[in-house]
Amino acid sequence: MPGIVLVGAQWGDEGKGKATDLLGDRVDYVVKFNGGNNAGHTVVIEGEKYALHLLPSGILSPNVVPVIGNGVVVDIGVLFEELDGLDKRGVDTSRLRISANAHVITSYHTTLDKVTERFLGKRRIGTTGRGIGPAYADKMNRVGIRVQDLYDESILRQKVEAALDVKNQMLLKIYNRRAIEVDEIVEELLSYAPRLKPMVADTSLELSQALDAGKNVLFEAGQATLLDVDHGTYPYVTSSNAVSAGACTGSGVPPTRVDRVIAILKAYATRVGEGPFPTELHDDQGEFLRKTGAEFGVTTGRPRRTGWLDTVVGRYATRVNGVTDFVLTKLDILTGLDKVPVCVAYDVDGVRHDEMPVNQTDFHHAKPIYEELPGWWEDISNCRSWDELPATCQAYVEFVEQQIGARISVIGVGPGRDEVIVRHDLLKD
Repeated sequence: MPGIVLVGAQWGDEGKGKATDLLGDRVDYVVKFNGGNNAGHTVVIEGEKYALHLLPSGILSPNVVPVIGNGVVVDIGVLFEELDGLDKRGVDTSRLRISANAHVITSYHTTLDKVTERFLGKRRIGTTGRGIGPAYADKMNRVGIRVQDLYDESILRQKVEAALDVKNQMLLKIYNRRAIEVDEIVEELLSYAPRLKPMVADTSLELSQALDAGKNVLFEAGQATLLDVDHGTYPYVTSSNAVSAGACTGSGVPPTRVDRVIAILKAYATRVGEGPFPTELHDDQGEFLRKTGAEFGVTTGRPRRTGWLDTVVGRYATRVNGVTDFVLTKLDILTGLDKVPVCVAYDVDGVRHDEMPVNQTDFHHAKPIYEELPGWWEDISNCRSWDELPATCQAYVEFVEQQIGARISVIGVGPGRDEVIVRHDLLKD
């Protein structure tokens, strides 16, 4: 039985939650392997909308074990709020498993995130201010706090003291903010320990045993390929590895257990925050995509930047992730356009680039080279088979498929879990 990695192919917000939900009844585990509560998934079930931030999408499927892997940074207060919200709506959250090795976001991480971003001014990255970057920085600096530390007060206090020794100097002398008390942090973290304990596990071992037993395990990325700290549009990226390889380091499962990589590609492009975006639109067409596609952040509520589909980015995602299947989402949003532009290459100072430029400066200056495809006016939201799609819509999908270099196996034609066209079975074909 397969280990399946699910990633975003662009800058996030492609619809990974829907794709996870599509597979939800056929997988046994859903693992979040990177990021924190700085990204969100929206899942629509029987007309009800669920916005998930820290929790894996599998939490909504009654037969799935949702797992927060060691590669995630966890704001425990936010975790409890999200669990409480689902409990009130009748969702069973008792199956959740959390890696003992996952790192914890503390209040000093969020404080530093916000004051640093303000301090940067025009050079700001566009973070969500939720402490993700500072928590990952502490992890790499080996002064981070892990979930397991909450169960040894002596070690916890030592780690908090070591972390605040430097951070308080920064807050006082650089940012002119008050120092944070060690006791305040230790007390808060210890208060979480009793409720958290039943969820804590050796998730690497549990996932390995599940795969050995023939279970289907889905590894779900937060953020997306171009926000990956190594392979994205650095420095306008997240602080973790959101590409498929991150599933292994972020869950403790080796690459030999991964059988398939599914990437989610929106039929147009969006991004939130700062950074280069070659196909970005600043006109009525951009506003049309934003309003029609309801392009506002699930976690932040920020309006997303919008643009036409970029197949240079699609080809890059295919290559760095080893994509076997694409899920093309929000195709219905393009209905009603006479022509649908698709970026097939870049012009950088008069030189054509069919692949991502090797350096960031060239990517910043890239101008899209478009091919225009005929649009369609028919409502495709009720289509459930390939043959039901208008011919020009089929041509658009086939053109994109040829450009990105991997098959499009599923097409989303609406926000609901059933509003899809399945061309190839994501688990069997």
